[in-house]
Amino acid sequence: MLDGTEFIMESSTASAVDPAAPTRFWYSENRGLVWGNYVGDTVTEGRFVGERHGRTLTVHFVHTLKTDASHVSGSSTSTIDGEPGSLRLVEAFVVAGADHVSVCTQV
Repeated sequence: MLDGTEFIMESSTASAVDPAAPTRFWYSENRGLVWGNYVGDTVTEGRFVGERHGRTLTVHFVHTLKTDASHVSGSSTSTIDGEPGSLRLVEAFVVAGADHVSVCTQV
């Protein structure tokens, strides 16, 4: 379902999203194993790995911030809405003990 898909971040409670340069996510999937990378907005480089069960995606991530080159790591659970070609990820994640929500749409 997610293999070869690209998403852009529309909104996040963790940071303001730059509409001119939103974070972009590239997904690969093989039999429920999911991995990929992301860049843009506040992130210089990020990686994630996890698994998909039906329309639920659980991943662990780490990325480098543009502001000070520090690393941020955490985990997230996303609900996959829509159909291939118009998918939407609604992601609940925790960073530094704080709960956040982001929304990404398929490019």
